[in-house]
Amino acid sequence: SDVYKRQQYTIAVAKYGNFTVAANKSNVTQPTLSMQVQKLEDELGISIFNRNTKPIKTTTIGQKIIDQAKIIIQESRWNERLRCVREILW
Repeated sequence: SDVYKRQQYTIAVAKYGNFTVAANKSNVTQPTLSMQVQKLEDELGISIFNRNTKPIKTTTIGQKIIDQAKIIIQESRWNERLRCVREILW
């Protein structure tokens, strides 16, 4: 889903501290990644990143969002694995 992608892209920016590197690692263009991160920020009404630093740093609230996104993605992957196991067993 779009929300899932936005979360992944946001985590990548936090990990690499750079939109261009995050885009390359995510196999998307930098404008696409930037737009998706901006959409997530707009939806939440917050700034996830302080873009005035090099490397880019998360804001305090942004780090909380990223931590939560990591949990959501982990749970999503776990649920997908569980679904696959159920299909095999039943």
